[in-house]
Amino acid sequence: MMARLAAAIVALTALAGLCVQFDATLAQTGSIGETLWTLLRFFTIWANILVVITFGSIVLGRHVSPRHVGGTVLAILLVGIIYGLLLRGLLSLSGGALLADTLLHKVTPLLAPLWWIVFARKGQLSRRDPWIWAIFPAAYLPYALVRGMAEGAYAYPFINVTKLGGGQVAINALLIATGFVLAGYALVWIDGRFSGPPSRLRSTR
Repeated sequence: MMARLAAAIVALTALAGLCVQFDATLAQTGSIGETLWTLLRFFTIWANILVVITFGSIVLGRHVSPRHVGGTVLAILLVGIIYGLLLRGLLSLSGGALLADTLLHKVTPLLAPLWWIVFARKGQLSRRDPWIWAIFPAAYLPYALVRGMAEGAYAYPFINVTKLGGGQVAINALLIATGFVLAGYALVWIDGRFSGPPSRLRSTR
């Protein structure tokens, strides 16, 4: 019961961030379609959508594999880390945009890993999982690059081929990918280190 309640808090936090961000962007674009298209440029949005789906499924008592939960947690953790290291302070935000920024980049990336630490059943992950989890950001990169080149606006400054050049963007992508996989192995290590009797999350296996 506590696991589902906590999962609901995580899911609702991400959902609230998405809704507030949608409203703030809609106020700028004036079009629902353009707003959706604009928001889906960002990995942050995709990761928070994944959080809503994954943790919402846990709340509903549906089967969610430990690998799926771990991948979701790692993806949203990446959002928080990249934001903290590379993106914080680049934009001057206020009102709804500031609230959305806080929920999507700070609060949800904190709550999801905390939930995993406290409630997720440990001892279920394998050494190949980090590579499976890496498919998500790896698939996002070419999508973001194609959109950036086609639209003349890149989602993130560290993948801006126009300003940085293809070589530097490739280096940036490799560094982030390496960090992501290493963080994935850290997650697997923690999972194995604290494995034990079935936890309160038995119903979400």
